[in-house]
Amino acid sequence: MTQVLPIDAVLPDIMAALVLKPNAVVVAPPGAGKTTRVAPAILDQPWCNGAVWLLSPRRLAARGAAERIAEEMGEAVGGRVGYATRLDSKQSAATRLLVMTPGLFRNRILADPELHGVSAVLFDEVHERSLDGDFALALAIDAQQGLRDDLRLVAMSATLDGVRFGALLGNAPVVKSEGKIWPLDLRHIGRRAEDRLEASVLAAVRHALADEAEGDMLAFLPGAADIERAATAVEDARLPLAVHRLHGQIDPALQRKALVRDLDGRRKLILATSIAETSLTIDGVRIVIDAGLSRRPRFDKAAGIARLVTERASQASATQRAGRAARQGSGVAYRLWEAAATAGMPPFDPPEIHENDLMPVVLDCASWGIVDPRQLGWLDPPSPAAISEAKTRLQAIGALAGDGRITAHGKALAAIPLPVPLAHMLLDAARAGEAEMAGRLAVLLTEPGLGGRGVDVEARLGRWRGQRNERSEG
Repeated sequence: MTQVLPIDAVLPDIMAALVLKPNAVVVAPPGAGKTTRVAPAILDQPWCNGAVWLLSPRRLAARGAAERIAEEMGEAVGGRVGYATRLDSKQSAATRLLVMTPGLFRNRILADPELHGVSAVLFDEVHERSLDGDFALALAIDAQQGLRDDLRLVAMSATLDGVRFGALLGNAPVVKSEGKIWPLDLRHIGRRAEDRLEASVLAAVRHALADEAEGDMLAFLPGAADIERAATAVEDARLPLAVHRLHGQIDPALQRKALVRDLDGRRKLILATSIAETSLTIDGVRIVIDAGLSRRPRFDKAAGIARLVTERASQASATQRAGRAARQGSGVAYRLWEAAATAGMPPFDPPEIHENDLMPVVLDCASWGIVDPRQLGWLDPPSPAAISEAKTRLQAIGALAGDGRITAHGKALAAIPLPVPLAHMLLDAARAGEAEMAGRLAVLLTEPGLGGRGVDVEARLGRWRGQRNERSEG
């Protein structure tokens, strides 16, 4: 029998809202079940004659959501329920519920603005405010208003941004699920400034093992290198734990293994980036260890590229992380900072639209037929200065004409699912007869960790050719 989840109580309200209006906002705390239950319920509605697309912010979450929904429906992934990401997909002619990333949705709506055969698009975890997520929602709203007044749009959030999203979606009704509240014990154990991060994590793991007799652990660290160092420290200590890494560079098979209980019944320690903050519940987790740090993209105007920087996590992020310990029962969260320091953390993660390179947004808008991206419906519009700078760089590579309209070269760039500079490199290389090598370089530069983490690109290419696993061959 399928487990009853808190979201089930409000599913009738959500379905009724979508009969009265084309749009709705669903606000439900993590673990309430919005990711896995709302989309399947829409499939059964009389007005839903086509496909339902569920947009999930990360590849891991998209694949995991599809697998969980299919499991609850008693089916295999690739039948009625499928998923599609940039390098991996399982779908068929029978697929009606397709989970995808916002970046892939952007490609599909630009190619087919009317979204033929699609009845509803759901935007999960909209509170994360990724650039791809915000842009995908803006394009969908524009398509609905100009081409598809029968298209249903649903924004789903774990935080109380519902009113703002409701206004953006034409005063759409906001349906709230209270969720199941389990006791959560917050313990601020601090961290000495002179200690390496992996040493502090190891100390917190020992602390948790001494205090908590049962339950798996989920530790949040800023990046893949931090995770590897912490994993090595814990494994060298020979603690009674099965250690798992969980980040975007891990092979999909190992990612799946981290999400389920240990087959041999051992307690688990999952070392993860912010990839594990929201979306699917990780079964068995009762203990969270939070380093209080995040890796975020910041556009370097001087270099013309985005860099990942390590910063303090936001208060909202810390709350999300701690809540992972209390999704299935009472839990405890160990925080590697003093309680008083929480007030000094930024309240929320800044919207990526204020931090990222806008070249792809400006180019895609030009492909959409809009010279000024601010004409679209944004929760937070991009700044005129950032738009102007992006236009200047796009004109320099021949992607935009002087009046801001897209050129033939720009249309070719927009059709390639890569960052604009890499797409430009790919087309230039193709003209020089080096398309295959350029394609390999583009994949290597957009898939961190593929072929290793060194700065020697030639060495990484060589190691990649020799790798035989699901990720390297995807």
